[in-house]
Amino acid sequence: MRGQQVLAVSVTVVLIALGAIHKVKSHKDQPLSGIAIHMTTFDLNEKAYVKASPTVLGSNGQHSELVLVEYSSPKPSDDDWIGVFSPADFNASTCPGENKMVNPPQLCSAPIKFQYANFSNTRYNDTGTGSLKLQLINQRSDFSFALFSGGLLNPKLVAVSNKVVFENPNAPVYPRLALGKEWDEMTVTWTSGYGLDIAEPVVEWGIKGGERKLSPAGTLTFGRNSMCGAPARTVGWRDPGYIHTAFLKELWPNSKYTYRVGHRFSCGAFIWSKEYQFKSSPFPGQNSLQHVVIFGDMGKAEVDGSNEYNDFQRASLNTTKQLIKDLEKTDAVFHIGDICYANGYLSQWDQFTAQIEPIASTVPYMIASGNHERDWPNSGSFYQSLDSGGECGVPAETMFYVPAQNRAKFWYSIDYGMFRFCVADTEHDWREGTEQYDFIERCLASVDRKKQPWLIFLAHRVLGYSSTSFYAEEGSFAEPMGRDSLQKLWQKYKVDIAVYGHAHNYERTCPVYQSVCTSHEKTNYKGSLNGTIHVVAGGGGAGLAEFSELQPNWSLFRDYDYGFVKLTAVDYSNLLFEYRKSSDGRVHDSFKISRDYRDVLACAFDSCPATTLAS
Repeated sequence: MRGQQVLAVSVTVVLIALGAIHKVKSHKDQPLSGIAIHMTTFDLNEKAYVKASPTVLGSNGQHSELVLVEYSSPKPSDDDWIGVFSPADFNASTCPGENKMVNPPQLCSAPIKFQYANFSNTRYNDTGTGSLKLQLINQRSDFSFALFSGGLLNPKLVAVSNKVVFENPNAPVYPRLALGKEWDEMTVTWTSGYGLDIAEPVVEWGIKGGERKLSPAGTLTFGRNSMCGAPARTVGWRDPGYIHTAFLKELWPNSKYTYRVGHRFSCGAFIWSKEYQFKSSPFPGQNSLQHVVIFGDMGKAEVDGSNEYNDFQRASLNTTKQLIKDLEKTDAVFHIGDICYANGYLSQWDQFTAQIEPIASTVPYMIASGNHERDWPNSGSFYQSLDSGGECGVPAETMFYVPAQNRAKFWYSIDYGMFRFCVADTEHDWREGTEQYDFIERCLASVDRKKQPWLIFLAHRVLGYSSTSFYAEEGSFAEPMGRDSLQKLWQKYKVDIAVYGHAHNYERTCPVYQSVCTSHEKTNYKGSLNGTIHVVAGGGGAGLAEFSELQPNWSLFRDYDYGFVKLTAVDYSNLLFEYRKSSDGRVHDSFKISRDYRDVLACAFDSCPATTLAS
């Protein structure tokens, strides 16, 4: 019944490509978008109440804690719900000028979470009382809880609770590592409530068991006017705090380091996070066991069951859990687009970074740009859809570091031991003659295959091959124009594997060029592939996408389920590929590549023509 009360609006997106108007459907909405908070009216009732306890959280330094919310209504209904608001004073008489409405709404800030009042008490309609245990994370401000009647589409404010606050709401939280522009560099990014006028951001770090040193960090933030449209500029806006990034340089290869992030006050005192540790990158070409995890489209979910309908993104918790369990055998993570599906509700970025903290604080967490981070009309994105909810890339580009020359152009290359990763930005034009196309060719051409034999192409939208129904209906079995320009580069520079998200499922192709399999082997490849294996790994956690009834000849394995990919470079001649399900962490598809350098003699930039071995 609850699910029927939330309208999952299907948004039609218009893509203008080569003069043609191409319509596709967007993914499901952000759950908070089902709340018409701007339509709120006041129906305060003296006999109703909401009480929250404890009132002070994080007394032992923790940044996540359960709060007991007790409530009562003299007129209970299945439509009643509890909203969690932060800052606690969420009332406003007028909304920002961009909300041009004849009758301004009373409330202009969406809740950061919500749950139905009868969630834990099936007799709520009879008793009028209920309680919830809701998890709060430290988000730099206080919290309050409000009881609403009228459902999500016609909310009436009935009662508001006391305030709840973390002992230090400004504390440094949720560190996230990323590989730097040099192989011997690690970056650390974290969030706090401390601006530079209050304290200097620093990292204390050193090789495990050795001397520590202090490194300064840069500080970024963004304002409401940095957003491109609603809801990011309106009901979804929330102050992001300050985002700090430090660069830890001249690291020894494959070595354990410890670190903690913090702030130094003018009086000389410090405030610190807890201590974390990471392993530095191997030297490019170093022959050691190397494990890399890749997936897209994970999103976030609440462990207390709030913010959910239609099982949207619940599987993201399973994916997160499996990655944490396997951290000892993980060296780096690539989350290739559609990061948290905040879609303009900015509080969700904090909640996502809190969810992945055990992973991102321990291994580099690299991201790519997806439609739900970047796309917005007239914002410079290649696609003119509304999928970012008005964010137009600003939160993603600020909250996470990537070693791009310009983070507004979210393409970059990474050397990790025997791997070279070329990460594209599908939300900007990749076609021949563009700046990004030139970057992709330089990235592929500049790798020394004797030392880095495993060449991997990563992107959010499927630029290669997918038999997901919405791609099959288009007839291209990929993004329109996706592989038109790029396939000759993949073939010329002998790209081993290309991995994509966007289609929320798992699919693996044969080694393929120009839609023709270049090998009929399925699990144990030896020698030259003569093509590229294309993989869709978009089942990180957001709602699944169905396959077409037709399974093309190039499609070897399809799975309508949640999961992620793991690549293990055993040595210069052997690579293991595994697809693991999020539900159990077990391997459900795998293959090996075994070959010598002579099988993959690479072309230098513009030194030899693209081959057509498939024909």
